[in-house]
Amino acid sequence: MEALRRPALPEDAVRYRLFAAAAEGPGGEALLRRCAELALLRFAPLLASYVWQRQPFRLRYVPRRGETPAHLGGITAFGDNVEDEWFIVYLLREITREFPGLAASIEDNDGEFLLIEAADFLPKWLNPENSENRVFLYKGELHIIPPEEPWEQDWHLSAPCATVPQALALLSTHCEEFLAAEPIRAALHKRIQGYPEKIPASLHRARCFLPAGIAAVLRLRPSLVAAAVQAFYLRDPGDLGACRRPFKTFPAEQRVMALVTFTRCLYAQLVQQQFVPDRRSGYTLPAPSHPQYRAYDLGMKLAHGFEILCSKSSKVAPDAKRNVLSGALWERLLRSLKEKDYFKGEMEGSAKYLELLHMAEDHFQQSVAVPESCDEVSPGDEILTLLQTTSIDVKEFEREAACLPAEDGE
Repeated sequence: MEALRRPALPEDAVRYRLFAAAAEGPGGEALLRRCAELALLRFAPLLASYVWQRQPFRLRYVPRRGETPAHLGGITAFGDNVEDEWFIVYLLREITREFPGLAASIEDNDGEFLLIEAADFLPKWLNPENSENRVFLYKGELHIIPPEEPWEQDWHLSAPCATVPQALALLSTHCEEFLAAEPIRAALHKRIQGYPEKIPASLHRARCFLPAGIAAVLRLRPSLVAAAVQAFYLRDPGDLGACRRPFKTFPAEQRVMALVTFTRCLYAQLVQQQFVPDRRSGYTLPAPSHPQYRAYDLGMKLAHGFEILCSKSSKVAPDAKRNVLSGALWERLLRSLKEKDYFKGEMEGSAKYLELLHMAEDHFQQSVAVPESCDEVSPGDEILTLLQTTSIDVKEFEREAACLPAEDGE
């Protein structure tokens, strides 16, 4: 079966694929790539403001292989934040609604996990062993393709699963017959209801007393907060070797107060861990009764995460930075963001406008502009490159610290 030929997924990752429902023909690759670009433009405001736990949602063109047609696909590791997985389900549902010629499938290490949400309503013939290539999001709704004769006794023990081309042919010609029963669709809708409105509620802004270099990096690449939190949260004794001496990249001497945006999951991972810094690191904490204790604690932990990442870097040169913000696709994305009021009327050049612009640039560089043949740049490499190519004005950060917006409550 096709599933046996695909690499097994880790426990914290999800694989998704978007197929052209109609049979492949001349220009199929160009059509899929165009759909990927249009989906990027359509959902850019949501994706630019979303903070991923580990890896972003990415669509890449995948050529035909064996019985699997060419398609758009990706794998996203979501770590401890399962909401990333369900946000991707929402995105796929909306993409198939916006582009009715596309059919989407999604799976994690449990297989067709969409069915788990509706386990009480599934037809008796359907089980994990025979569900491969039978469950699709199409035209914004869940579809389940049954066997030709599901009433046959012991069908599920002997009949082969459909191939992807067979399933797509049925969907494109008789999709009404395969629309999942209303209770099944309702269970799925209930699980992803609230998007996109609930995305801001998944974020948590907190004051952090941290090195000015980290504040400068996060201003340009806010998504790096996730990599730093994971580096600290999942550290091992070897990782802390870089933190048992004065920090090489982020010494404690030039710290500033800054407002950092986390997801609630990332914030909880930092807060819940008790950690006392090594005295040799230069980092010390005030008494827990100090009014800024939480900011010092969060900043210290973030600094450890960033230092760990940089200690694993290959020490790339500044010219290794991906300079992709001058191409036609970026210009189209920026124009689309403006048309969809992503900047919320903010004056161009204002602090809030620049914050939103950096978020959009960050999304574009990590999710869109990565060449398909290119190895992913490590967070440590990216951080060091940013430090070498960015001016850090400590006095400016100190002035901004005097009028920071309010942080979110616990």
